[in-house]
Amino acid sequence: MLLLASAVVSVGLVVSPVERQTTVTIVGDAFQINGQPTYAGRVWNGHKVEGLLLNSRMVQAIFDDLNPETVGRWVYPDTGRWDPERNTAEFVAMLPTYRAHGLLAFTVNLQGGSPTGYSNEQPWHNSAITAEGELRPAYMARLARVLDAADRAGMAVILGLFYFGQDERLENEAAVVRAVDRAVDWVLERGYTNVLIEVNNECNIRYDHPILQPDRVHELIERVKSRTDARGRRLLAGTSFGGGTVPTAEVVRVSDFVLLHGNGVHDPAGMSDLIRRTRALPTYRPMPIVVNEDDHFDFDRPVNNFTATVAEYASWGYFDYRMKGEGFDEGFQSVPVNWSISSERKRGFFGLLSQITGETP
Repeated sequence: MLLLASAVVSVGLVVSPVERQTTVTIVGDAFQINGQPTYAGRVWNGHKVEGLLLNSRMVQAIFDDLNPETVGRWVYPDTGRWDPERNTAEFVAMLPTYRAHGLLAFTVNLQGGSPTGYSNEQPWHNSAITAEGELRPAYMARLARVLDAADRAGMAVILGLFYFGQDERLENEAAVVRAVDRAVDWVLERGYTNVLIEVNNECNIRYDHPILQPDRVHELIERVKSRTDARGRRLLAGTSFGGGTVPTAEVVRVSDFVLLHGNGVHDPAGMSDLIRRTRALPTYRPMPIVVNEDDHFDFDRPVNNFTATVAEYASWGYFDYRMKGEGFDEGFQSVPVNWSISSERKRGFFGLLSQITGETP
């Protein structure tokens, strides 16, 4: 059994144990929370749900923009200004509601994701990491609020470290490595037992630093796994590839779980094929497969990317952004974010999630 970290000894300092309420572990190809399988005993339409980690992409939960020339893009419609503390507070307030619908995990990233959904250029500056690879206190304070709230709600957090379009803000490879060490140690020192590490979002998409690219990113996964607390416990780690891409055999070999993305996979049969091809890799062994980004919906249809993924005994993750012409109520990735279940698309996801998990809000 692989365990996440609890209270640890920091460099030169003894950190008092923190009583955490949520511990996420992996047994074979299934997740457990506090020693019990997730969705214990649940079967939906003949498909096993027990052990899955159904999730949503909420990468902007700690968002800010350090570029004064672009921060005005993200103003709230009711106040006419951007407020990163409000953004985090409103997200945290919604976690019990998400959990009541059956959501057990979400992805947040130290460098966020595109606040416009998809972008060719990213002039905004959203990074919890400095050019030298150190951590920005204001970002990490917001992250602590998010992780604490998830711990109280019984939820796991897939914590991404890097995002393409922002990674080039780190000055060199040494800064990338330093950032990994600082972030992992920060999680360990605070005793979080509900955090899984996604080294970077879509490692095969436009990263500047070779160590964040497919041929070498396994080095960082192994580095995450090598850092332990005083009890020898470590964090579970992996990374993701772009939509529809089967990970490399080397990444699967060193990972604790496999992250897939469904962007670009328009046919639910394609999701089934993606998962099966991943399991056919020579380095695959019984381990969870988690889709933590997919922008396909059709939740009212009997077969869609969500249901097809569950039918293959893999976890699915909702990726919702504000499309052209849509208003503030839409999109969990588009800034400013309305974190409430405020649109037909969001209601469709959470409704199907409740059906699959058997949890009634």
